[in-house]
Amino acid sequence: MPRSDIDRIREKIRLHQYDMSAHAMEEMAEDFLTILDVEEAVLNGQVIRIEKDDPRGTKYIVVGTALDQQTPVGVVGRFASNGRYLIITVYEVTELEG
Repeated sequence: MPRSDIDRIREKIRLHQYDMSAHAMEEMAEDFLTILDVEEAVLNGQVIRIEKDDPRGTKYIVVGTALDQQTPVGVVGRFASNGRYLIITVYEVTELEG
């Protein structure tokens, strides 16, 4: 049985087989989030949207909660050609997504 997208993404996070773009690092800092908040959001979150229109690859939008279990965090990423997961951007969710 094939694993779900979120299971594949979570595995990359748990194994620390992921990279963050400079943009993601900047956005994370602007929203006062830490790498632990990002990891927690992916590990407890769900894929809310999949975008297949980018020529660089399918993007997955995951929304979960930060380490404080209250702050909603969005994480946008894709599977890279090197087998790692690339986190493209990170943000605090301020309005309902979906």
